[in-house]
Amino acid sequence: MTLVYLLAGEASGDLLGGRLMAALRRRRPDIAFAGVGGERMAEQGLQSLFPMRELSLMGLLEVVPRLRGIARRLDETEADILARRPAVLVTIDAPSFTLRVAARVRPRGIPVVHYVAPQVWAWRPGRVRKIASRVDRILALLPFEAPFFEAAGIPVSFVGHPVLESGAETGDATRFRAAHGLGPEDRPVLVMPGSRRGEVRRLLGLFGEALQRTAAAVPGLRPVLPLAGPVEAAVREGTAAWPIRPILVRSPAEKHDAYAAVAGSGGAGLIKSGTSSLEMAVAGVPHVVAYRVNPVTAAIVRRLIQVPHASLVNLLAEREVVPERLQEACTPSALAGLLNGLLQQPARAAAQRAGFAEVLARLRPPEGLPSEAAAAAVLAQIDREGGAAR
Repeated sequence: MTLVYLLAGEASGDLLGGRLMAALRRRRPDIAFAGVGGERMAEQGLQSLFPMRELSLMGLLEVVPRLRGIARRLDETEADILARRPAVLVTIDAPSFTLRVAARVRPRGIPVVHYVAPQVWAWRPGRVRKIASRVDRILALLPFEAPFFEAAGIPVSFVGHPVLESGAETGDATRFRAAHGLGPEDRPVLVMPGSRRGEVRRLLGLFGEALQRTAAAVPGLRPVLPLAGPVEAAVREGTAAWPIRPILVRSPAEKHDAYAAVAGSGGAGLIKSGTSSLEMAVAGVPHVVAYRVNPVTAAIVRRLIQVPHASLVNLLAEREVVPERLQEACTPSALAGLLNGLLQQPARAAAQRAGFAEVLARLRPPEGLPSEAAAAAVLAQIDREGGAAR
């Protein structure tokens, strides 16, 4: 039996891991899994070594108080991998944890495939040499990443972006409107403050104020918030007192129905910077991108950042398709003004949708679905290593 050890550290990585596990099992039914993951990976049979939520941290001031616990989990994970001797370790995003584990076990003969290229091309290009010493292959989601890492001597497989198989475009608008009693006059607006506790703490209140301002000019506005498992309680608590009663959705199917309802009714989205912006592109939802981090983190990142945009949609289009408001510019009044423009000026929404089509064409792998391409690359690495750890 072939053992694949997987490490994920946050909700997006858990989703990637779950799809990868399913695709691997379709190709090799005898494959077995171990590692760290969340709900989606558990659905595929993974018994997580410890709760993945312990690793869902972001920003210097969030991480520092947890360093001792993280160090303990590093030791525990290293010991488990070395005891099990998997055919390959697949580290999924969350590089601050996963690549530290890789640095410990790769010299001990464990091949490492890192899924989701670290965004060092954006703000720390010098780190690529360190990454080269920790991985045997990178599975890249974005087409421009392969040349960057290959120039540093790291083998890369461009597997396409998993947002293409998210199902974001498959929802039923009529079903959503009926389920939530929305009439023709109601204008649903998607609100996505993130899947990390720090993101929700910094963005949810801002988004609520922006919506309240927008509602003064847009009658019938109804906020719709898809819930991410690790922050569900925080979102429920943070929206309980909103003057406009929000619609909270949890299941992927209902979330996709919400996307369809928003896209089909001239709605829009207020979205934190990240993969969710690409998901909106797939669903055809015009949106505004916003983000804030701790001021200390922001000061450091500003010195290092090397790209002109935060939104992946804008980076891929090489222009601003989606308006961005970051850090000090991320204010309720600024967000409300942009959101109001999308809701009341159809030409702005149409321009975004045209840009989405251009961007999505660049995200497709050479063949098949992204998860299948990733599974093929992982199995090829195992075969190169002889089917077992070195």
